[in-house]
Amino acid sequence: MASRRMEQFGGINLSEEELAKLKTPCYIVNETQLESNLKLLNKVQTQADCKILLAFKGFAMWSLAPLIRNYLSGTSASSVNEARLGREEFGGELHVYAPAFSDSDMAEHVKLANHIVFNSPAQYKRFKSLLNKHNHIQTAIRLNPEHSETDTPIYDPSGKYSRLGTSHSNLIAQLDDINGITGLHFHNLCELNADALERTLSVVEEKFSFLFKKITWINFGGGHHITRPDYDVEHLIRIIKDFKSKYNLEVYLEPGEAIALNTGVLVSTIEDVFYNDINIAILDTSATAHMPDVLEMPYRPYILNADEPDIKPNTYRLGGVTCLAGDVIGDYSFDQKLNVGDRLIFGDMAHYTMVKNSTFNGISLPSIYIYNQECNTCSLVKHFTYQDYKGRLS
Repeated sequence: MASRRMEQFGGINLSEEELAKLKTPCYIVNETQLESNLKLLNKVQTQADCKILLAFKGFAMWSLAPLIRNYLSGTSASSVNEARLGREEFGGELHVYAPAFSDSDMAEHVKLANHIVFNSPAQYKRFKSLLNKHNHIQTAIRLNPEHSETDTPIYDPSGKYSRLGTSHSNLIAQLDDINGITGLHFHNLCELNADALERTLSVVEEKFSFLFKKITWINFGGGHHITRPDYDVEHLIRIIKDFKSKYNLEVYLEPGEAIALNTGVLVSTIEDVFYNDINIAILDTSATAHMPDVLEMPYRPYILNADEPDIKPNTYRLGGVTCLAGDVIGDYSFDQKLNVGDRLIFGDMAHYTMVKNSTFNGISLPSIYIYNQECNTCSLVKHFTYQDYKGRLS
């Protein structure tokens, strides 16, 4: 367990003196570890003869685009803003999907995208005449396999009454409306291993393979935890190679989390400590504003040199700095008593953090640093100010 915890801190090894110089709260992303993840993903691309895209919904740190585009085939966007970021900063292929597109959205996407995935046949039909004027764009329908692999309902796109993707029965009823599509897409996983993809893919083949002769590509979506230490990379490669040999389709994957997994931390400063039947420490960060998965999933981040409550001598409830009563990160125990000014380091905070941040209560967004493990240097990329807060409002 101890080694598993340490992996979450991404090889970032700063002294107390160096930590004290940082503006907190702040994210630190280890570009050395990020490149290690990218090399593994590129191995999958090369050996399985597939293409892997960066999904912006998980990680969109465009200052690292020069590194990322050296390894990946392109990006995956779910909005016009993400699509512009992909086209302007990352290059490569740009795939776009959203549960629904407006007329104004589509007018921008056709200028930017290589591939556009529609959530329903009706959406594809609505924009087909426009797409006929842009023959360079390949189109697809997102499928709902109606096969669940995740136990967290908020992250299960195949759950009952899902709004994501088209089920087999609905697709059969609207086959005439999808004439002209060149691909298919499904996304069914969340932080899962290759065996979950294998089971899902079996269902997709059973329900939708009758369309495979009419298309040229298929996207296996995200949720593949490829860079996790216990992920079966060789199994994934075999799955993709076997699928390609059967159907001769180009295969895409678009993991968001796997790209930045275990590459970054969030550093916070303790601003107050008091007792209210339990020990409470208030930090200069926030669960609701800076690490929302803590409340949404729920998710419990690791903290360097901390443990579960009552394991070590001093247990504290760690609270965020906003006025939301539920802005609580969790209960943790420490070897020493916590004091105002102490720094706490939260592990695995590169993905699904920066992309989800808010300025609720007007609190500042965490600064962003890039750490180079080989040189042991930490450089400030962005410090957010009042103007960043004000610019989001009117």
